[in-house]
Amino acid sequence: MEFRPCIDIHNGAVKQIVGATLDDASGKALENYVSEKGGEYYAKLYRRLGLPGGHVIILNRRESEYYEASRQQALKALEAYPGGLMIGGGINDKNAEEFIEAGASHVIVTSFVFSNGRIDEDNLRKLVKAVGSDRIVLDMSCKNIEGTYRVATDRWHKIADEIVDLQLFERLSEYCDEFLVHAVDSEGLQNGIDEELVRILATSGKPCTYAGGISSYDDIYRIKTAGRGLVNFTVGSKLDIFGGSLSIEEIIKCIR
Repeated sequence: MEFRPCIDIHNGAVKQIVGATLDDASGKALENYVSEKGGEYYAKLYRRLGLPGGHVIILNRRESEYYEASRQQALKALEAYPGGLMIGGGINDKNAEEFIEAGASHVIVTSFVFSNGRIDEDNLRKLVKAVGSDRIVLDMSCKNIEGTYRVATDRWHKIADEIVDLQLFERLSEYCDEFLVHAVDSEGLQNGIDEELVRILATSGKPCTYAGGISSYDDIYRIKTAGRGLVNFTVGSKLDIFGGSLSIEEIIKCIR
């Protein structure tokens, strides 16, 4: 079990937002926290604390007027912690190698693969050809639909037929090194974790990080129990460094 910290970048600033409120057309989102510090600051902090595998996420689409400012923030973070961070946001087979060369250990892939309510395995193969499966993290979001977890795409507005279960992990595992899974019903709300989803993630067979709803130290211990010590986790809005009440140092103590 590992703690994977994050650096979410939106409109050129490090932020914590409620993901489901992100509007690509206007560039607006409901914000939990906006930092005065840049991505480089947080990258150096994670490096000092010995926390590899953190996620740098560019939240603006490539078509956005803010994308380049967010991209530059991300590149500064990668430079500050070479090999210690993964990057996501607008990743495809054309730009993935660029971010690896800039210092990312992995690329985190979302909409290039999970889009329009489906999983694009042709694009997956293109990514593998570009950087190798050992450099790819597949970023899936899922929503509980009448007791089953379905893959959610397009900023969580479209629900795929794909069910998040052992069979799906086995099918996708040849294309990636890790999984990152967002609990749509909990993400950004700070209202507790989805234990049943954590249990499912423990069957993935590869390193898998849970994101969504962590609001207390007890939630972290619950992830450890429900996930049998096999599921990593990330904390966003509740972290003290992002204006929340959970100390990053105390979280590290929970896993060491």
